[in-house]
Amino acid sequence: MADMRRCIGSAKFGIDAHEAAITDFPAQPSGRDGLGRMCRPHWTAYTRALRTASGGARKDGSATTKPEPIRTKPAKASKVEPEVTADSAADVG
Repeated sequence: MADMRRCIGSAKFGIDAHEAAITDFPAQPSGRDGLGRMCRPHWTAYTRALRTASGGARKDGSATTKPEPIRTKPAKASKVEPEVTADSAADVG
């Protein structure tokens, strides 16, 4: 029998936890054992539900946080040469 692992599921989106074969889990390099916590079919269902939930929030404007505006550094002030007027030109020469 293949080694089994527990898929954690998601109560929020109605995905029940269950036992699945280790080969059903995607690679997760940052994980303790290198595997994800949900099996592939449930991970796909979970991310689809997240996209749907966030998409609905964006459409009806009920999102609680607004994106921060992109802040850039102000441009350096360039050296402005003084205007040459008839009076100042007469003083120079």
